[in-house]
Amino acid sequence: MARSIKKGPYVSPKLRMKVAKSKEKATKSARIVIKTWSRRSTIIPDFVGVTMMIHNGKDFVALLVTEDLVGYKLGEFAKTRTFRGHSGDRKTK
Repeated sequence: MARSIKKGPYVSPKLRMKVAKSKEKATKSARIVIKTWSRRSTIIPDFVGVTMMIHNGKDFVALLVTEDLVGYKLGEFAKTRTFRGHSGDRKTK
């Protein structure tokens, strides 16, 4: 179920602080990568231009946030399951 409109999007306070600090320190030549475990956080316009490493349960998946991604959840871009095919496909080979 979607979050109520009057509450607004959820963003982890710790993640918000990390992004603010990285924007202060970042220069054009050196981008700072932010590691996060907060898959439930929503991407907000403040995150645009930041590279994030999102945890998928095993390792981290890189994501460069662009304007098109605003409004999505971070977890949508780090899949947690690997599809290896159906069992019937292996029997025919």
